[in-house]
Amino acid sequence: MDFITLSFLLSAFFTASAQQIQSNVSRGSFLTPTTNSTWLSQSGLFAFGFYKQGNGYAFGIFMAGIPENTVVWTANRDDPPVSGDVALLFATGGRLVLQLAKEQVAVVAASFGSASASMLNSGNFVIYNSNQEIIWESFEHPTDTLLPGQRLLAGQELISSMSETQHSSGIFRLKMQNDGNLVQYLVGTPDTAPFSFYTSRTGGSGDNVTLNFDADAHLYLLDTTGFNIRNLMDGGFPTEDTIYLMRLDADGIFLIYSHHLKQKEDWSIEWLSSNDVPDDKCAPKGLCGFNGYCDLNVQGVGCKCLPGFASVNQGDWGSGCERDFTAESCKNNKNTMEAVPNTVWENNNYSVLISSTQENCREACLQDCNCEAALFKDGVCTKQRFPLRFGRRLQRDSTVALIKVGTSIDRNLPKEDIIIVSVSFVAFALIVLAISGIAIYRYRVWSYKRISNNGDIVFREDFAPKSFTYIELEKVTDGFKEELGRGAFGTVYKGAIRNGDSEKNVAVKRLDKLLAEREREFHTEMKVIGRTHHKNLVRLLGYCHDGPNRLLVYEFMTNGSLADILFTPEKQPSWDERMEIALNIGRGILYLHEECEPQIIHCDIKPQNILMDENRCPKISDFGLAKLLKADQTRTFTDIRGTKGYVAPEWHRKRPVTVKVDVYSFGIMLLEIICCRKSVDQNLPEEEAILEEWAYQCFESGELGRLVNNEKVDKRQLERMVKVGFWCILDEPSLRPSIKKVLLMLEGTIDIPAPPCPTSFLKSCVMDMLAKFQLNRTTNACQSEL
Repeated sequence: MDFITLSFLLSAFFTASAQQIQSNVSRGSFLTPTTNSTWLSQSGLFAFGFYKQGNGYAFGIFMAGIPENTVVWTANRDDPPVSGDVALLFATGGRLVLQLAKEQVAVVAASFGSASASMLNSGNFVIYNSNQEIIWESFEHPTDTLLPGQRLLAGQELISSMSETQHSSGIFRLKMQNDGNLVQYLVGTPDTAPFSFYTSRTGGSGDNVTLNFDADAHLYLLDTTGFNIRNLMDGGFPTEDTIYLMRLDADGIFLIYSHHLKQKEDWSIEWLSSNDVPDDKCAPKGLCGFNGYCDLNVQGVGCKCLPGFASVNQGDWGSGCERDFTAESCKNNKNTMEAVPNTVWENNNYSVLISSTQENCREACLQDCNCEAALFKDGVCTKQRFPLRFGRRLQRDSTVALIKVGTSIDRNLPKEDIIIVSVSFVAFALIVLAISGIAIYRYRVWSYKRISNNGDIVFREDFAPKSFTYIELEKVTDGFKEELGRGAFGTVYKGAIRNGDSEKNVAVKRLDKLLAEREREFHTEMKVIGRTHHKNLVRLLGYCHDGPNRLLVYEFMTNGSLADILFTPEKQPSWDERMEIALNIGRGILYLHEECEPQIIHCDIKPQNILMDENRCPKISDFGLAKLLKADQTRTFTDIRGTKGYVAPEWHRKRPVTVKVDVYSFGIMLLEIICCRKSVDQNLPEEEAILEEWAYQCFESGELGRLVNNEKVDKRQLERMVKVGFWCILDEPSLRPSIKKVLLMLEGTIDIPAPPCPTSFLKSCVMDMLAKFQLNRTTNACQSEL
């Protein structure tokens, strides 16, 4: 390509004429990650399609015409990378869809009546109708980047990526507010001044102000009349052979980058939003996550954890810090206070002491069981609870953070003494365990022999769980005659076992096939529920591990599942019953989280897995996906588990999961219990279809009665339950309350502050579900083509 031709293409790229169709994509066209992976713009600079991310592929828009592929827009950015048999299809029905498998289609862009699509030279991917009018464009759905000619409209926001190579949603956002102010916040915080760390200072300039970016790097704000309110970057930079982009980086700074198309060089920074405070990498609030603080004296990102804390995920400071010790009771005098000077934090105190010395502040926190940290400055001591956030070190600030750290007597012993004590204790424990095991084994064998009765299947609850043969369970269920329910891994049948002089009904779960995941599920459920005993957990009575057959025997629940009674109008429980059901489920989860050894994360809390006994007392069941935590664990990495709609966002972001994933699922289910409806119902009007959104709208407008169809309920109880539900489904796990605190809030023991708006991540996931429901209700044309 000669210089004149290249110049012509670049000129076209930076003008409005670039909005004309330049690279047609007809309906029926498709892409795969390994062959025919992109649709290129006519200039060859931009591509829409698959690009490598980790061990899989993401898809979106990137610059293919330069040596380093620079991603500028990502579709479905919070879904995990795809792999294997996958295709991106511009379907006959007018939708851009991702075919993950024969019967699983995810909607990327929904545009009915589309006729063609095009990857424009401007970097805008557009879809046209039959009149060549644009009916969908990527420029209207920005992720973390603006390209020349693109605008950020009033009410829209950019969300940073997790990192330079991981393009899922990060922790910072840049919002073009409806009041005309361009402001940066941490994701998940309200749009109020205390949570902002950058502002254009143009508030009150109008209700439809836009952020505009031109080809010469001019970045400015325009009101509805076209008046330039403020230049953030004056522009006037050369446009020949040079391209610019504006990006909200993973570290919270938004910048303008330039790249010379003819030179093999990296992107250069032309402007950054922190120009007012040079080299202040600590300006973005929340950069170091919860219980971490930013220190400019530290190389790299500059993040540190508080004393007694360690990074949750090495290399990802956004995930914050967690305790690396077991917290001691404040009554045993084993705690101490460590000082972190010259640091400022968000002041979220619950108590203030005036005219106090630093030593008095230290002692006051030590003696207060609720105090986990204290901030001391100018004679004022403010007591705090974890997590602390927005921490940064400022040498000019005199604030001292006093952090309560747990200690124990053993830590002061010499290493040799610790080893001797530990070995002695382990040896003694092994001896006791061996003697106990022999005694229990002999007693159980003797007991089972006594209750045998001429070959009949007899059951004694005192000795559950009992081992059954397959033939015995086939007899118990009358040849697996009466089916109670069917799930992803197996089928449940009704049976009857002799219990003394009477018969006891049981539920027998038979795994369908002996696949690896079913074998794991069987052993997980055996280990988990076999050692638990709580009135709100379904009891495991026996099991079968006979050749290829894997079965589990549970107590029989006469009233089916919570879903059966909650979503069936004639069976719906009263308000008081629903309150008691929610509390009992919470008590069952509390047992798993805090009273079991090892600690158990259920991973699949939903109404279908809550069974109801003859008294309509709920019992948690189906532990096949449960995750056991070791004694020293509070988090774990694992593949995505659970059911869509109830799965917490951290599963999708490959972050370590904690017991808070169960709290999230409980929050979704709590809103369903309140309203006696499913969280997503495509049969309802659009504004009510997504329960979480509708519930929050009713909460904000003071119309909570609509949620219970104006049923006569205790209004304070209703408000309390709804607020608890919103706190449980927050995007950030550390902001969700523990299940113990959830119970206290539901019981009215502690006050509940007003919750922030539920996460946008949840809304986008549910919108995908609704789009899929709508797709299934249309003709099968698209499906047949796939």
